[in-house]
Amino acid sequence: MLLYFITCVSFFLFLKPLLFLKPLPSWASEVRLISLSLKSISQLFRNQFLVGFPYQISTRMSLGKKTLHTSKVENVEDTQDMSVLDLPELVLECILERLPPSSLCQMAGVCHSLRERCVSDHLWERHMKQKWGGVIGPVAFREWKWHVASKRSVGSARHGKQRNFMRLVSFSWPFSWMRVKVDANNSIKQFSSLPNDSVMAWYLALESGNFWFPAQVYNRENGHVGFMLSCYDAELSYDPHTDTFQARYPPHGRRAVSIEHDIPWERLRAPPVDTPPHDLHISDCLNDLHPSDHIEIQWRRNKEFPYGWWYGVVGHLESCDGNENYCLCKSSDTVVLEFNQYTPDSRWRRTTISRKDHREEGNEGDGFYGGIRKIENEISIWKHLWPSEVLD
Repeated sequence: MLLYFITCVSFFLFLKPLLFLKPLPSWASEVRLISLSLKSISQLFRNQFLVGFPYQISTRMSLGKKTLHTSKVENVEDTQDMSVLDLPELVLECILERLPPSSLCQMAGVCHSLRERCVSDHLWERHMKQKWGGVIGPVAFREWKWHVASKRSVGSARHGKQRNFMRLVSFSWPFSWMRVKVDANNSIKQFSSLPNDSVMAWYLALESGNFWFPAQVYNRENGHVGFMLSCYDAELSYDPHTDTFQARYPPHGRRAVSIEHDIPWERLRAPPVDTPPHDLHISDCLNDLHPSDHIEIQWRRNKEFPYGWWYGVVGHLESCDGNENYCLCKSSDTVVLEFNQYTPDSRWRRTTISRKDHREEGNEGDGFYGGIRKIENEISIWKHLWPSEVLD
């Protein structure tokens, strides 16, 4: 009896700390739910993404494991039943914003809901600016709008528009994942028509090389000595296989259209001003020009030629010794322009223009000088293109 009493007392003393434990606070269950949610999302990404492409996992755990770990298996099955569309809207949006263009096209082929998200303009505007912002300007944008309007005026059947979208995508990224089911009427089942005026359509048209856009080319015709340190308007088409461009220069005089191949990105720029190549640019910087300022000036060989933009600097008058304390060149009506890529005795080395009444000036022998623009951001580019030898 004594032994039984001692055993009961000992057992009671052992259980006492456990009997009077304080209950868990209310936020403990919430923390547990958050932890499970994060774990589920992590499991979802690990199971459902392969190179940026989501897919539903249909595998299930074996029946024997279910009986041993019931609660744990239920959590796993819940995660496996989830799709990427079950993620919070903000999380899904962040994922799509970080995908490259090829993966966005992949995602657009999953379902209608993802397609509506993946073709939205705000996703493609970032890619457009990142890759094409340096060569695409307002002039190219207007050209694209005109191109879209002309396609609308012609009109096409719905399935024709759908095939056009898939043709653009397949030209840009002809990968195995771009297979699409076609029914008896040859209409695409997975995709509805992509709006022609969408940023995605413009991006794919540029990427595939189907759209020729206006831009300017430094040192045209592979750096021909006659065009050194100049920049001319042209129509450009991108070659995705070589990551270079093809240029078509407008005809002039008796000369037909000139074509140049394999132009790298660093020799291209968007037109800095909205002036057609045959029109005189209206100069608005003449009163602000001082010696040592960097400029670009229009020049053409004769009246039938288009203008090109040529790099130069503002120089001093012959009567000025270059001393800044006594220099009066900035107040003179005559502005001296120097092209230091030429030798001092070259006829192309130096010219003068009128500050107050500047129009096109020149003659058939020396060419014609047009509008002027003062530059700052482009100076480093011109320095990079500087010829290795002085020109005659």
